[in-house]
Amino acid sequence: MRVAIVTESFPPDINGVAHCTLQTADHLHRRGHHPLVIAPAGPPGGPPPATAGGPPESQGEVDRSHPYPVVRIPSLPLPGYPQVRVALPSRKLAAAITSHGSDVVHLASPFVLGARGMTAALRLRIPAVAVYQTDLGSYARTYLGAGENAAWRRIRAVHTAADRTLAPSTAAARDLDEHGVPRIRLWPRGVDTERFHPSRRDPELCRSLAPGGEPIVGYIGRLAPEKNVELLAPLSGRPGVQVVVVGDGPSEPALRAAMPRARFLGRRTGDDLARVFASLDVFAHTGPQETFCQTVQEAQASGVPVIAPAAGGPLDLIDHGRTGLLVPPGDATEVSDAVSLLAADARLRAALGRAGRVAVERRTWEAIGDQLIDHYTEVLAARTAVAA
Repeated sequence: MRVAIVTESFPPDINGVAHCTLQTADHLHRRGHHPLVIAPAGPPGGPPPATAGGPPESQGEVDRSHPYPVVRIPSLPLPGYPQVRVALPSRKLAAAITSHGSDVVHLASPFVLGARGMTAALRLRIPAVAVYQTDLGSYARTYLGAGENAAWRRIRAVHTAADRTLAPSTAAARDLDEHGVPRIRLWPRGVDTERFHPSRRDPELCRSLAPGGEPIVGYIGRLAPEKNVELLAPLSGRPGVQVVVVGDGPSEPALRAAMPRARFLGRRTGDDLARVFASLDVFAHTGPQETFCQTVQEAQASGVPVIAPAAGGPLDLIDHGRTGLLVPPGDATEVSDAVSLLAADARLRAALGRAGRVAVERRTWEAIGDQLIDHYTEVLAARTAVAA
């Protein structure tokens, strides 16, 4: 099967869309399929992609660091958040899909480039699967103070045109349905249960982060307004708890000022990230706008008890009191109380950590990737039946 994956973000970007797209393309390649990734180009001065002649490489710059072609479309930084790149209009997208001979178009969190990918799929009469992953309506409200309805009109238009929309959680599926999106199916996210594992816990790292042996409470993710990391500020000066923040983003300066006693470790990736996850005593996610919340899964796979808002994706991932704790969204007092409960009870931490690990052990990227291939197969079969 030849699959064109049109994504709003791809590595070296570090975010949920980029990570899921990479795992998807890698899995298709391992299973003997032929993925093509089309993504925004990085900023000028970054590593230049190798180029070569011939299809689909002739349709644009091609990143040769992967075992499948990655076509980069010229882009600009998003005003106010330069880490996010927005692809410019380009004929390279449709040309790359045509040259690739795609059987299906996969739209990863479509909004700008993905919307153009949907247009190309319609014109080329190629079935499209749209993966909903980002609550762009809430982002518009958070960053612009307006535009939520306009964002949902765009989301509805793109997803309604697709043959199938895949939602990562029951909460996301409900939101899509309430906004009039048809043909919704559930497709969660996988987790690397070998990389994220309790055995990665590093006693030396624990001692360096908390020399007094205090329980380490960590947040890992983007440092951005919608993540509400400031809810951890009341904990940062509390005796007996060490707050650790991992990640970067536009909110970092304000968070450093609000939490002077917290340890900020910056961006971590790969095995280093897994080591930090496993070395936490409590993982606290604070953002209420997650359509899934991959970091909750990674903490659970690491055997770390989790605290997260009772909203969005975490509702599917956490069985309150058994695999983690759910708290009311946006409530710093409830977050502090949950942390205090776990910090004072090592046996409860261990029980929640073990149960969380068991809950995700079969939720591998291989299993989730095979489910995606089944979705492709069903969409192709439905198109064939209609054509007949």
